[in-house]
Amino acid sequence: MEFAPIRPIEPLWAAPVEEKEAEAAPAGSVFADIFRKAIQDVRDTNQEQVNLEYQLSTGQLDNPADLTLATAKASNAAILLMEMRNKALDVYNELMRISL
Repeated sequence: MEFAPIRPIEPLWAAPVEEKEAEAAPAGSVFADIFRKAIQDVRDTNQEQVNLEYQLSTGQLDNPADLTLATAKASNAAILLMEMRNKALDVYNELMRISL
């Protein structure tokens, strides 16, 4: 089985979005897309872990280290999502404290 690294969420310095797409998308859509991709990454890595656990339990998995790697990837993806959520809440709370 080939090892596939966790896909990056989408770097903020990625190539600029085409003007047509930028006009059609609401202002907060980039932020929402980052969270959607992080959530999907958690789902994908968890599904990969479940599949490898099934393969291990049925004797179809040749290399048990693949399951260990998948478990670590799933754990790291979930931790990253939780940290992103915590930072977003911290920023929101800080913005609410600002008096104009």
